[in-house]
Amino acid sequence: MTFSPEQLGQSKRDLAETLKTLRKQAGLTGDRLARRCSMSQSKISKIETGKMIPSLVDVESILRALDAPPALVDEVAELARIANTEWNASRLSWRRGLEKRQSELAHLEAEATEIRYFLPSMITGLLATPEYIRSSLEHAPVDTSKTVERKLKRQDLLYDTSKSLTFILTEQAVKWPIVPRPAMAVQVDRLVSVSHLPSIRLGVIPLGTPTPRGPLSTFTIYDDRLATAETLTGRIVFRDPKDIDQHREIFSSFEENTFFDDDARDLLLAWANSFR
Repeated sequence: MTFSPEQLGQSKRDLAETLKTLRKQAGLTGDRLARRCSMSQSKISKIETGKMIPSLVDVESILRALDAPPALVDEVAELARIANTEWNASRLSWRRGLEKRQSELAHLEAEATEIRYFLPSMITGLLATPEYIRSSLEHAPVDTSKTVERKLKRQDLLYDTSKSLTFILTEQAVKWPIVPRPAMAVQVDRLVSVSHLPSIRLGVIPLGTPTPRGPLSTFTIYDDRLATAETLTGRIVFRDPKDIDQHREIFSSFEENTFFDDDARDLLLAWANSFR
């Protein structure tokens, strides 16, 4: 599926209007459609007015109740997948204030109990030293002092034993020299330390390890509710269950080729020593 950021906003309006039009063409009231779909009338109303974005399962249920032809089901289902995808441009985050983005991430993390992080290019702020965080934000055309504070505050998550956090980092992510070599040694040492925390499962994929696919982008999975993927210019948010399941499958495939526990720590210690 390909789409532009402009499509992501328009598709939500198009989906709401399309479902409302199809219901009217079928000669059904919102209440009758709700009964056929085993949904509440208020939920149908919120979907048709755009106040609620329906999941792909909801859309398929509505289309079955309307006896929609297969070609139309495929077309509207594709529209639903786009509507359940959100684009967050980096330049908008800069204008709003990067610290607000940190508050949003903290909210996502607070609601989730199982989070998976795939990190192919850099170390995430959750695992980073203050010096590494400050250096990683040098490109931002705004004041980042509050953002650094928020990132460090979010690290409290690592010590929350009610959570389960799995981090997979490639060797490139661990060794990418964001800071001078002595500071990189400290940063990699921190990864070793964090790996001992009870809620943390931290693994690495050394260069040369055969993997089933290329590590194209950083992504994070929050339970089975949401997945995000990072690009150089922004972030894509996926809420459709099929997209989330696909990210979970990809994560699992990398997990099978990842070194964890003492094997990971041995590699990390060797990489830290290479910076000394």
